[in-house]
Amino acid sequence: MPLFSHRSSASSGSAGSAPLPSFYSAKPVKPSKPFSAFSSTRIPWPILVFSLLCLLIGLAGTLFALSAIRRNQPLPIFRCGTSEDTFRSFYSSLDSGKLGDDSNKGLVDRPKLLGFVGIQTGFESGERRSALRSTWFPSDPDGLLRLEQATGLGFRFVIGKSKDVKKMAMLEKEIEKYRDFMLIDVEEEYLKLPYKTLAFFKAAFKLFEADYYVKADDDIYLRPDRLATLLAKERSYSMTYIGCMKKGPVITDPKLKWYEKSGHLIGNEYFLHAYGPIYVLSAEVVASLAAARNDSLRMFNNEDVTIGSWMLAMNVHHEDNRAICDPRCTPTSIAVWDIPRCSGLCNPASKLKELHKIGMCSKSPTLPPDDI
Repeated sequence: MPLFSHRSSASSGSAGSAPLPSFYSAKPVKPSKPFSAFSSTRIPWPILVFSLLCLLIGLAGTLFALSAIRRNQPLPIFRCGTSEDTFRSFYSSLDSGKLGDDSNKGLVDRPKLLGFVGIQTGFESGERRSALRSTWFPSDPDGLLRLEQATGLGFRFVIGKSKDVKKMAMLEKEIEKYRDFMLIDVEEEYLKLPYKTLAFFKAAFKLFEADYYVKADDDIYLRPDRLATLLAKERSYSMTYIGCMKKGPVITDPKLKWYEKSGHLIGNEYFLHAYGPIYVLSAEVVASLAAARNDSLRMFNNEDVTIGSWMLAMNVHHEDNRAICDPRCTPTSIAVWDIPRCSGLCNPASKLKELHKIGMCSKSPTLPPDDI
């Protein structure tokens, strides 16, 4: 029997009965509302909003980080001013010891080379570059590095810039694939070739410490091993200009090819200068060009004449070498091109491949220095 019994009779309030506690009542008791632990600790609305905002920001940051990791990383560029060497940047991101000094401390500011060769190219020369990469010019960064280590010569395609967005986009894809370009800050235009050549020598001097700097066009067949042998020769002149030397009449008729606007300053005949497809300047000569202000040097219409005029003013030693302008492959040829029919190879994209199949061009041995 329960301790307390609720009765509805009148005897429940009779004398002698103990009063019920205040929390008991004869009346039916309404059930109380269930107790809630949150009723006394409710979070203020501003704090809740702030917490949700932080959570969203954190999630957004995590998603951005994941997408950045999955996205293709931009190609790092080894820069010196406005000049860029995509090849060295590629190796700096992979293995700094490969292109560094002997102590494996990473990339040096100006790697030391016997010679640096800049293959001048343009936006319309994609087929030529493709033909070169399938012949004497390596088609991948490792091959380019092996050639540099074997000969002491560094090779890059040298190209300026364009206002055409599509051309620049196509160039970026090619850079990403091959990593064999030097980019210089000059407008890519045929009439501005003297300016591009000066920009090339300045950029090459800043990026590389070479004994010689070689300007070459993208429409010649070159033997890098023989070029290295030529450059390794002992010379008594520190300021040297090596090339296939020529003279010729000054063209003053604007309707003719090779027209020279400033021909009246030269006279009837050009001074001695090297053909344009390939020539070599020693380090001391290039150092002088690198130190010169752009507007302090006279620019002629023709790039080879322009360089020749600077060499005449600088009192350099002219070294004539016919092996770098050979019209056919021989046991001594260094550079082959269709002189004098074309300024380079005629139909270079196909001719480069034809020459490479000839054993005399691609497989004949390198000669001792005294034989070149």
